[in-house]
Amino acid sequence: MSSFTDKVRTLADRVERNNVWRQRECFNLIPSESTPSILVKMCEISDASGRYAEHRTMKGEEVYFYQGIDFIRDIEVEAQKEMGKYFNCGEVELRPISGQMANEVVFKGMVKFINRNRPQGRPSRRMRLVMNNDLTKGGHLSAQPMGALFNFVEEDPATGKERVVHFPVLADNPYKTDLPKLAELLDKNRPELMVFGKSMFIYQEPVKFVADIVKDWPEKPVIMFDMAHVLGLYGAFQEPLAEGVDVVTGSTHKTFFGPQRGLIAGNFPQGTPQRNLWLDIKARAFPGSTSNHHLGTLLALLMAAYEMNEFKEPFQKQVRANAKAFARALKDKGIPVEGDEKDGFTETHQVLIRVKPFGNGMAIARRLEENNILTNYQALPDDETFLVSSGIRMGVQEMTRFGMMEKDFDALAGYVADAVIRNQPVKDEVRKYREGFLEMRYCLPVQDALPAAAKVFASIFGVEVER
Repeated sequence: MSSFTDKVRTLADRVERNNVWRQRECFNLIPSESTPSILVKMCEISDASGRYAEHRTMKGEEVYFYQGIDFIRDIEVEAQKEMGKYFNCGEVELRPISGQMANEVVFKGMVKFINRNRPQGRPSRRMRLVMNNDLTKGGHLSAQPMGALFNFVEEDPATGKERVVHFPVLADNPYKTDLPKLAELLDKNRPELMVFGKSMFIYQEPVKFVADIVKDWPEKPVIMFDMAHVLGLYGAFQEPLAEGVDVVTGSTHKTFFGPQRGLIAGNFPQGTPQRNLWLDIKARAFPGSTSNHHLGTLLALLMAAYEMNEFKEPFQKQVRANAKAFARALKDKGIPVEGDEKDGFTETHQVLIRVKPFGNGMAIARRLEENNILTNYQALPDDETFLVSSGIRMGVQEMTRFGMMEKDFDALAGYVADAVIRNQPVKDEVRKYREGFLEMRYCLPVQDALPAAAKVFASIFGVEVER
């Protein structure tokens, strides 16, 4: 049996090899991932990563239950302000540690909210009906009854299934909502909650269309937008809070620059019913769903928010330009691309391709991985299950951050086509091409970041750093 030291060294070698492979030899095109900057990573492994800072509002004051947390308390308040600036909103809850948890916190808050004024003695109830995106049409798992919506919506006694109605889609473009049918479904079903947002996400959601319809209802639904995939494109792609959404959720590590966390944001003015919803959401964040809310990544999120607020506009513009260029190049090289060509195939960071003519999605994704191009296989709207996926889902956000421009994605599309269509080995060429995109952009330049990062490292290990 290996000694402890041997195990440590072996694992360190494996970690090093994986870092080199992912960071210097591969093109990372998975749309739900991104590499944080070195300063974000340094914050993440700081002393805060091992600490607690439980807190809740009691009698109008924020009460903390541990000592030694003045620093992280101030960090959390500052991070809320930075994210409020990003969303142009008044309230931000940062304690959820994932996007799925953020959604679950809202669903729990909704159940508390709808039961606030029930008569004494009447048992609490679940939400009567929810509208969302169908999982098979790109809807996110966390907004499904099998996901975070589990146990928060009533069942239909006739079917035994949850009262969930999906947004209708166009017959000729299942990535867009059928607005006339949606208006009919709204009038028929009168949902208590509507959940926009997808994991297969290439077009805007019809937020304003819905908000205009329900604005005069005696009992308006709460409108929620799960922006997990497009959080880093807020404003350039879509600005839901300005269009009528009540609450935004999301994860902070897909198109946003952060570590892996979640958040909830919105405007909930004092004296309005929505304010009570916000109070219920906060109570479900703590103590309802979290105890330790991972303070290392909270600190890292503040650094990421600095970066995003500084570089938001150029980053967002380049991501969307790159996605359209990548989609066009793939189509020109013989790979079917999902979406409407008149719209440039996509309005986000995502590019969806149909690989069924060349093999199933799972096999093609593995083939691309063997050639150092990392994607994920995806069930398209006409597929029965993920096990027979005919699509591949890709995102340009991470490689945009490493300096790729439109022309560079055109070249990358050639390698993808060689691997997908011709089953041609391109690993060596891909690895060589990646050498041109190793320096992260839209953050502090490496020569300026390294001294600050070294100071953090030195404080962790208790060594001196030359100034």
